Amino acid sequence: MDEVSDDMTNRRARGLDRAFEILNFLRLKRQPLRPNEIASGIGAPRSSIYELVNLLVRQGVLEYRGDDGRVFLGRKLYFLGMAYAEQFDLMRECDKLLTHIAEETRETAQMCLLEGNKYTVAQMKEGSRPFRISSNVGDPVAIPWTASGRLLVAHMSDQEILDFIPKEDFRLPNGQWLDPAVFIAEVREASRVGYYTFDSAVETFTHCFAVPVYQAGRICVATLCLVAPREDGLKNHASYLKSLQDAAVDLSSRLGHTADEDGQGAVRAAGRG
Repeated sequence: MDEVSDDMTNRRARGLDRAFEILNFLRLKRQPLRPNEIASGIGAPRSSIYELVNLLVRQGVLEYRGDDGRVFLGRKLYFLGMAYAEQFDLMRECDKLLTHIAEETRETAQMCLLEGNKYTVAQMKEGSRPFRISSNVGDPVAIPWTASGRLLVAHMSDQEILDFIPKEDFRLPNGQWLDPAVFIAEVREASRVGYYTFDSAVETFTHCFAVPVYQAGRICVATLCLVAPREDGLKNHASYLKSLQDAAVDLSSRLGHTADEDGQGAVRAAGRG
Protein backbone atom coordinates (compact mmCIF):
# COMPACT_ATOMS: atom_id res chain seq x y z
CA MET A 1 0.00 0.00 0.00
CA ASP A 2 2.84 2.39 0.90
CA GLU A 3 4.57 1.62 -2.41
CA VAL A 4 1.39 2.49 -4.33
CA SER A 5 1.04 5.74 -2.36
CA ASP A 6 4.68 6.67 -2.93
CA ASP A 7 4.36 5.96 -6.65
CA MET A 8 1.29 8.17 -6.91
CA THR A 9 3.05 10.97 -5.03
CA ASN A 10 6.06 10.72 -7.32
CA ARG A 11 3.86 10.81 -10.42
CA ARG A 12 2.08 13.91 -9.18
CA ALA A 13 5.40 15.60 -8.41
CA ARG A 14 6.69 14.81 -11.90
CA GLY A 15 3.46 16.15 -13.39
CA LEU A 16 3.79 19.36 -11.40
CA ASP A 17 7.39 19.79 -12.51
CA ARG A 18 6.33 19.25 -16.12
CA ALA A 19 3.48 21.76 -15.81
CA PHE A 20 5.88 24.46 -14.64
CA GLU A 21 8.22 23.50 -17.47
CA ILE A 22 5.39 24.14 -19.94
CA LEU A 23 4.63 27.53 -18.41
CA ASN A 24 8.26 28.60 -18.41
CA PHE A 25 8.74 27.44 -22.02
CA LEU A 26 5.78 29.55 -23.16
CA ARG A 27 7.09 32.52 -21.17
CA LEU A 28 10.45 32.31 -22.92
CA LYS A 29 8.93 31.79 -26.39
CA ARG A 30 6.46 34.67 -25.90
CA GLN A 31 4.00 33.29 -28.44
CA PRO A 32 1.14 30.77 -28.55
CA LEU A 33 2.22 27.23 -29.46
CA ARG A 34 0.54 23.91 -30.21
CA PRO A 35 0.94 21.15 -27.61
CA ASN A 36 3.07 19.10 -30.01
CA GLU A 37 5.42 22.10 -30.46
CA ILE A 38 5.70 22.40 -26.70
CA ALA A 39 6.42 18.68 -26.36
CA SER A 40 9.15 18.91 -28.98
CA GLY A 41 10.62 22.05 -27.43
CA ILE A 42 10.98 20.61 -23.92
CA GLY A 43 11.68 17.02 -24.98
CA ALA A 44 8.59 15.50 -23.38
CA PRO A 45 6.11 12.80 -24.52
CA ARG A 46 3.26 14.30 -26.52
CA SER A 47 0.64 12.30 -24.64
CA SER A 48 1.61 13.75 -21.25
CA ILE A 49 1.86 17.30 -22.65
CA TYR A 50 -1.62 17.09 -24.20
CA GLU A 51 -2.99 15.84 -20.88
CA LEU A 52 -1.30 18.60 -18.87
CA VAL A 53 -2.28 21.32 -21.36
CA ASN A 54 -5.92 20.30 -21.12
CA LEU A 55 -5.71 20.37 -17.31
CA LEU A 56 -4.07 23.82 -17.31
CA VAL A 57 -6.67 25.15 -19.75
CA ARG A 58 -9.50 23.91 -17.50
CA GLN A 59 -7.88 25.76 -14.58
CA GLY A 60 -7.49 28.98 -16.57
CA VAL A 61 -3.71 28.84 -16.30
CA LEU A 62 -3.46 28.41 -20.08
CA GLU A 63 -5.84 29.76 -22.72
CA TYR A 64 -6.47 28.79 -26.34
CA ARG A 65 -5.40 31.38 -28.91
CA GLY A 66 -6.96 31.06 -32.36
CA ASP A 67 -8.68 28.06 -33.91
CA ASP A 68 -5.64 25.83 -34.49
CA GLY A 69 -5.15 24.57 -30.92
CA ARG A 70 -2.39 26.97 -29.93
CA VAL A 71 -2.21 27.87 -26.24
CA PHE A 72 -0.58 30.62 -24.24
CA LEU A 73 -0.36 31.82 -20.64
CA GLY A 74 -3.81 32.50 -19.18
CA ARG A 75 -5.23 35.46 -17.32
CA LYS A 76 -5.23 33.57 -14.03
CA LEU A 77 -1.45 33.91 -14.04
CA TYR A 78 -1.83 37.66 -14.37
CA PHE A 79 -4.01 37.81 -11.26
CA LEU A 80 -1.63 35.55 -9.37
CA GLY A 81 1.23 37.83 -10.38
CA MET A 82 -0.68 40.88 -9.21
CA ALA A 83 -1.29 39.27 -5.82
CA TYR A 84 2.42 38.45 -5.56
CA ALA A 85 3.47 42.00 -6.45
CA GLU A 86 1.11 43.47 -3.84
CA GLN A 87 2.81 41.49 -1.08
CA PHE A 88 6.40 41.70 -2.30
CA ASP A 89 7.89 44.90 -0.89
CA LEU A 90 10.69 45.06 -3.46
CA MET A 91 8.36 45.03 -6.48
CA ARG A 92 5.91 47.49 -4.98
CA GLU A 93 8.52 49.97 -3.83
CA CYS A 94 10.53 49.79 -7.04
CA ASP A 95 7.67 50.90 -9.26
CA LYS A 96 7.59 54.46 -7.92
CA LEU A 97 11.37 54.73 -7.75
CA LEU A 98 11.85 53.62 -11.36
CA THR A 99 9.25 56.11 -12.52
CA HIS A 100 11.11 58.88 -10.67
CA ILE A 101 14.51 57.82 -12.08
CA ALA A 102 13.17 57.64 -15.64
CA GLU A 103 11.57 61.09 -15.33
CA GLU A 104 14.67 62.62 -13.75
CA THR A 105 17.16 61.23 -16.28
CA ARG A 106 14.87 60.75 -19.32
CA GLU A 107 16.55 57.33 -19.72
CA THR A 108 15.24 53.77 -19.40
CA ALA A 109 15.27 52.62 -15.76
CA GLN A 110 15.17 48.98 -14.68
CA MET A 111 15.06 46.75 -11.64
CA CYS A 112 16.99 43.53 -12.23
CA LEU A 113 17.25 40.20 -10.41
CA LEU A 114 18.75 36.76 -10.62
CA GLU A 115 16.45 34.04 -11.89
CA GLY A 116 18.22 30.76 -11.37
CA ASN A 117 21.70 31.23 -12.79
CA LYS A 118 20.65 33.98 -15.21
CA TYR A 119 20.06 37.72 -15.01
CA THR A 120 16.64 39.13 -15.85
CA VAL A 121 14.90 42.51 -15.97
CA ALA A 122 12.00 42.32 -13.52
CA GLN A 123 10.61 45.84 -14.00
CA MET A 124 11.26 48.59 -16.54
CA LYS A 125 10.19 52.20 -17.07
CA GLU A 126 11.08 53.68 -20.42
CA GLY A 127 12.45 57.21 -20.58
CA SER A 128 11.03 60.08 -22.59
CA ARG A 129 13.67 59.81 -25.31
CA PRO A 130 12.82 58.14 -28.63
CA PHE A 131 15.76 55.81 -27.89
CA ARG A 132 14.56 52.29 -27.06
CA ILE A 133 16.33 49.09 -26.00
CA SER A 134 15.54 45.59 -27.25
CA SER A 135 15.61 43.71 -23.94
CA ASN A 136 12.27 42.45 -22.65
CA VAL A 137 11.15 42.08 -19.06
CA GLY A 138 11.67 38.46 -18.01
CA ASP A 139 14.19 37.48 -20.70
CA PRO A 140 17.03 35.38 -19.22
CA VAL A 141 20.51 36.77 -19.97
CA ALA A 142 23.96 35.42 -19.15
CA ILE A 143 25.21 37.06 -15.94
CA PRO A 144 28.69 38.05 -17.27
CA TRP A 145 27.05 40.01 -20.12
CA THR A 146 25.53 42.54 -17.70
CA ALA A 147 26.60 45.35 -15.39
CA SER A 148 24.18 44.05 -12.75
CA GLY A 149 25.80 40.63 -12.84
CA ARG A 150 28.92 42.01 -11.15
CA LEU A 151 26.79 43.04 -8.16
CA LEU A 152 24.23 40.23 -7.93
CA VAL A 153 26.86 37.55 -7.26
CA ALA A 154 29.13 39.64 -5.03
CA HIS A 155 28.04 37.80 -1.86
CA MET A 156 29.44 34.53 -3.26
CA SER A 157 32.99 33.24 -2.94
CA ASP A 158 35.13 32.99 -6.07
CA GLN A 159 34.52 29.25 -6.34
CA GLU A 160 30.79 29.67 -5.73
CA ILE A 161 30.66 32.13 -8.63
CA LEU A 162 32.47 29.71 -10.94
CA ASP A 163 30.17 26.86 -9.90
CA PHE A 164 27.06 29.04 -10.28
CA ILE A 165 27.61 30.56 -13.73
CA PRO A 166 27.59 28.13 -16.69
CA LYS A 167 30.99 28.10 -18.36
CA GLU A 168 29.52 28.91 -21.77
CA ASP A 169 28.03 32.15 -20.40
CA PHE A 170 31.50 33.69 -20.31
CA ARG A 171 31.35 33.76 -24.13
CA LEU A 172 30.17 37.31 -24.88
CA PRO A 173 27.64 38.16 -27.64
CA ASN A 174 30.45 39.35 -29.93
CA GLY A 175 32.12 35.94 -29.62
CA GLN A 176 34.94 37.09 -27.37
CA TRP A 177 35.81 35.04 -24.29
CA LEU A 178 35.65 36.80 -20.91
CA ASP A 179 38.25 35.35 -18.58
CA PRO A 180 36.38 34.26 -15.40
CA ALA A 181 39.26 35.63 -13.32
CA VAL A 182 38.73 39.06 -14.90
CA PHE A 183 35.00 38.83 -14.21
CA ILE A 184 35.60 37.94 -10.56
CA ALA A 185 38.02 40.86 -10.19
CA GLU A 186 35.29 43.14 -11.60
CA VAL A 187 32.79 41.65 -9.13
CA ARG A 188 35.06 42.45 -6.19
CA GLU A 189 35.76 45.99 -7.39
CA ALA A 190 32.05 46.64 -8.04
CA SER A 191 31.23 45.46 -4.52
CA ARG A 192 33.93 47.72 -3.07
CA VAL A 193 32.84 50.93 -4.84
CA GLY A 194 29.10 50.14 -4.80
CA TYR A 195 28.30 50.31 -8.52
CA TYR A 196 29.29 49.09 -11.96
CA THR A 197 29.01 50.83 -15.32
CA PHE A 198 30.20 49.82 -18.77
CA ASP A 199 29.46 49.93 -22.48
CA SER A 200 26.86 47.21 -22.89
CA ALA A 201 27.88 43.81 -24.23
CA VAL A 202 24.26 43.19 -25.31
CA GLU A 203 22.82 46.52 -26.46
CA THR A 204 25.06 48.15 -29.08
CA PHE A 205 25.81 51.84 -28.58
CA THR A 206 24.51 51.91 -24.99
CA HIS A 207 26.12 52.54 -21.62
CA CYS A 208 24.73 50.64 -18.64
CA PHE A 209 24.68 51.69 -14.98
CA ALA A 210 23.90 49.32 -12.08
CA VAL A 211 23.81 49.89 -8.33
CA PRO A 212 22.99 47.30 -5.66
CA VAL A 213 19.83 47.02 -3.60
CA TYR A 214 20.67 45.34 -0.31
CA GLN A 215 18.55 43.52 2.21
CA ALA A 216 19.62 43.02 5.84
CA GLY A 217 23.00 41.27 5.93
CA ARG A 218 24.29 43.20 2.90
CA ILE A 219 23.05 40.66 0.37
CA CYS A 220 22.40 42.24 -3.02
CA VAL A 221 18.86 41.08 -3.83
CA ALA A 222 18.39 43.32 -6.86
CA THR A 223 19.92 46.16 -8.83
CA LEU A 224 18.60 49.48 -10.05
CA CYS A 225 19.84 50.22 -13.55
CA LEU A 226 19.90 52.82 -16.29
CA VAL A 227 20.42 52.12 -19.96
CA ALA A 228 21.40 55.22 -21.91
CA PRO A 229 22.86 56.03 -25.33
CA ARG A 230 26.60 55.67 -24.92
CA GLU A 231 27.46 59.33 -25.51
CA ASP A 232 24.79 60.60 -23.11
CA GLY A 233 25.69 58.02 -20.49
CA LEU A 234 29.31 59.13 -20.45
CA LYS A 235 28.44 62.85 -20.52
CA ASN A 236 25.98 62.53 -17.62
CA HIS A 237 27.80 59.74 -15.79
CA ALA A 238 27.97 61.41 -12.37
CA SER A 239 24.38 62.66 -12.29
CA TYR A 240 22.91 59.40 -13.59
CA LEU A 241 24.89 57.39 -11.05
CA LYS A 242 23.78 59.67 -8.21
CA SER A 243 20.12 59.31 -9.20
CA LEU A 244 20.43 55.52 -9.03
CA GLN A 245 22.44 55.50 -5.81
CA ASP A 246 20.00 57.78 -3.99
CA ALA A 247 17.09 55.52 -4.98
CA ALA A 248 19.00 52.33 -4.07
CA VAL A 249 19.92 53.64 -0.61
CA ASP A 250 16.27 54.54 -0.01
CA LEU A 251 15.04 51.14 -1.17
CA SER A 252 17.72 49.21 0.73
CA SER A 253 16.78 50.96 3.99
CA ARG A 254 13.16 49.90 3.51
CA LEU A 255 14.34 46.30 3.15
CA GLY A 256 16.18 46.40 6.48
CA HIS A 257 19.72 47.25 5.32
CA THR A 258 21.67 49.73 7.44
CA ALA A 259 24.69 51.81 6.49
CA ASP A 260 26.71 50.13 9.26
CA GLU A 261 26.59 46.87 7.30
CA ASP A 262 28.44 48.34 4.31
CA GLY A 263 31.83 48.35 6.01
CA GLN A 264 31.27 44.88 7.48
CA GLY A 265 30.20 43.50 4.11
CA ALA A 266 33.24 44.95 2.36
CA VAL A 267 35.51 43.21 4.86
CA ARG A 268 33.71 39.87 4.34
CA ALA A 269 33.91 40.19 0.53
CA ALA A 270 37.60 41.04 0.63
CA GLY A 271 38.26 37.90 2.64
CA ARG A 272 36.66 35.55 0.14
CA GLY A 273 38.68 33.75 -2.47
